[in-house]
Amino acid sequence: MNRGLGTWANGAVVILGGVFTLNIASTATLKALHFASEKKRKKVALPCLVCRGKGFYICKLCNGNATIAWSPMYDPIAINPCLCPTCEGNRVQRCLNCLGKGYD
Repeated sequence: MNRGLGTWANGAVVILGGVFTLNIASTATLKALHFASEKKRKKVALPCLVCRGKGFYICKLCNGNATIAWSPMYDPIAINPCLCPTCEGNRVQRCLNCLGKGYD
């Protein structure tokens, strides 16, 4: 009885190992193919018109100041500077047109 259970366990390990190996190999192949096609596309693509090919532009929310004026309720006396939630204080944000690639 124990011998049959060991055979099934060994078979399951071999099958799962094979599935795992095929998964890793196919993932690596797909990433390599995507990288090659993206490289070709970058050579012939036009630069993004919104960010002028840079992939980033000045933050639209804080206008490049890294902070915004914020108050918990409408009270012009208690306005606090707050770190910009869009650019997280970096003063630039990723282009939403080209997703930061720099080309369309």
